Amino acid sequence: MHLLTYSLNSLTYLLTYSLMHLLAYLLTHSYTYLLTHSLTYLPTYLLTYLLTHSLIHLLTYSLTYLLIHSLTPWSRVLLEKLSSLRLVKKFPAFYGT
Repeated sequence: MHLLTYSLNSLTYLLTYSLMHLLAYLLTHSYTYLLTHSLTYLPTYLLTYLLTHSLIHLLTYSLTYLLIHSLTPWSRVLLEKLSSLRLVKKFPAFYGT
């Protein structure tokens, strides 16, 4: 009887120790993975996306703004010069002379 009680106690201790060790390992591993993932992948992804998006937006907006506002005075000057020129002059009539 003493041997059976000792064996059951040992088996209970072994199962409890194994389950606790497994649970501690899984929790530690999952928390480590979660922390590593959240501290490396997410900031890298967010920074890459935000920097790329903001740079593309900034470049697109600034280039469009610069092109529109820098070409507008030039186009006005060009239109004024073209409209002040007489592109079609009257040719002398060769017929009937």
